[in-house]
Amino acid sequence: MTISSNKKPTACLVLSDGSIFYGYGFGAIGTTVAELCFNTAMTGYQEIMTDPSYAGQIVTFTFPHIGNTGITSEDDETADPFAAGMVVKWDPTDPSSWRAHEKIALWLTARGRIAIGGIDTRRLTRAIRQQGAPHVALCHNTEGEFDLKDLLAQAQAFAGLEGLDLAKDASCKQSYKWNEKRWTWPDGYVTEEAPKYKVVAIDYGAKRNILRCLASVGCDVTVLPATATAEEVLTHKPDGVFLSNGPGDPAATGIYAVPIIQTILAKSNIPVFGICLGHQMLALALGAKTVKMNHGHHGANHPVKDVESNKVEITSMNHGFTVDSQSLPVGVLETHVSLFDGSNCGIRMADRPVFSVQYHPEASPGPQDSFYLFEKFAAEMQKSLAA
Repeated sequence: MTISSNKKPTACLVLSDGSIFYGYGFGAIGTTVAELCFNTAMTGYQEIMTDPSYAGQIVTFTFPHIGNTGITSEDDETADPFAAGMVVKWDPTDPSSWRAHEKIALWLTARGRIAIGGIDTRRLTRAIRQQGAPHVALCHNTEGEFDLKDLLAQAQAFAGLEGLDLAKDASCKQSYKWNEKRWTWPDGYVTEEAPKYKVVAIDYGAKRNILRCLASVGCDVTVLPATATAEEVLTHKPDGVFLSNGPGDPAATGIYAVPIIQTILAKSNIPVFGICLGHQMLALALGAKTVKMNHGHHGANHPVKDVESNKVEITSMNHGFTVDSQSLPVGVLETHVSLFDGSNCGIRMADRPVFSVQYHPEASPGPQDSFYLFEKFAAEMQKSLAA
């Protein structure tokens, strides 16, 4: 790209095809190698950076005003960022929000994440759409000195996300309880004091706001690691099981996750609800297949049609793999489809309270078009308990 000022570039992004984008670094110093994707959301950059589903990826933000509301600890989806780095059009300005606790550059530096500004993000987004999510090396060097040959070699040597199980790394290491509900004004985060339903959430890289949404519909949530056995899940005598979002190739995670889900379905008739990777895990457990997408879905403005009600929801999405709707077995129905490309966005079993969606109903696009899914899960548990 052409640098618009006389400043010397302090960062560069090298794509595996040899394309080079120069800009100005902020955040941590060094080099990171990852898959490059783009996100079209106009808000929520902090939630995006801390979403475990972005593990192994550098995020290009198509919206130029990144950093303008600063950083607040209340908006973290996990304790630390999972995205490997960020690419933005303009250098972040000082935050102008009463909620801001910290500047984004300082936050990234403290957490070892590299970022680059001054990039033609529209050109970069076109490249991603045309060639698929490329493998890249992102380097931040305050002296502006780059070994381009080495950076290209690192980008080309990156193995990619296909066949990679990242859920084990994103998952909790031991079980814990969750009762914090969604944020409301003026109380902020409050706890669920009188839960109605016992839910076990299998953590493939769960976002905090998903757990808050479960608590907000009356769930007493116990979170278990991704590798927890079906026996460990059922020992808690749950009224329902939740399958969380997470990063990586669903087929790789499915090697150990699918048998667990299949055993839960075989040994109980309780409601099961999955989101994102959890949706893909459920689909694999029911006999379907998943495939890698060209550049995936990443944004907060994705229209999804509920094929059973004909309603359209504006949803938040973050996935690079999708369920192959042509592989859905008899007895498993497609419930939601993307109006962008027709890809699968939801399934359910025809004769059991088992369902899942590809998108993120907790992320509040629309702003609450999809919250009904948590209410549906609660209603199914209530019905099961009354039976």
